[in-house]
Amino acid sequence: MAQPSLTLSGESLSYEGEQVLAPVTLSIPPGEHVALVGRSGAGKSSLLKLLYQQAPEHIALCPQSYGLVGNLSVYQNVYMGQLNRHNPLYNLCNLVRPWRRHKAAVQQLCDTLGLDEKINSPVDTLSGGQQQRTAIARALYQQAGIFLGDEPVSAVDPLQAKLLIELIQHQHASSVIALHNRQLALTCFDRIVGLQHGKVVFDLPSSSLTAEQLDQLYVA
Repeated sequence: MAQPSLTLSGESLSYEGEQVLAPVTLSIPPGEHVALVGRSGAGKSSLLKLLYQQAPEHIALCPQSYGLVGNLSVYQNVYMGQLNRHNPLYNLCNLVRPWRRHKAAVQQLCDTLGLDEKINSPVDTLSGGQQQRTAIARALYQQAGIFLGDEPVSAVDPLQAKLLIELIQHQHASSVIALHNRQLALTCFDRIVGLQHGKVVFDLPSSSLTAEQLDQLYVA
């Protein structure tokens, strides 16, 4: 299945009658990795929501809230990334008594993400960083062409964050990731979209921006 471009043409988003994202025109072609940068409440999550609505069947979404089921194991949460590929009975059987090929695939992801010893642990017993990596593992397990992430590396240290971003980009042809780490935005992404007060204020190649310019997004 060919991966589509994600395209917005003047779309906006309102919540309870109040506009939270001004009309935005944006195109993300296949093969491009884009960072969304701006202070909390600037509109990053709203922009990701609009992008997800363009082609949900092609997108692995990693929300800021993680969307994990706390009393289920890491394995079960990661496997949920492929629920839509099988019928309910198949999924139920595999969640209760994992089949070898699924367990091996999830184990490999957990090994890569440093969760190898936690695969059978309930998610609500994990640290914040481990829960975040579980959410990333579930998104990777979807094997979609596009990754959308809302602060997916906020709970890990900068070195881990860089490695996780690189892994995500290696596994997905395109990505759009909201984050606050300006240095990651400058070094790991092709483009940076800056948001302020619900508006896109710039959309530029990362090579043409500096950390000081990104800092201006955080000025009230």
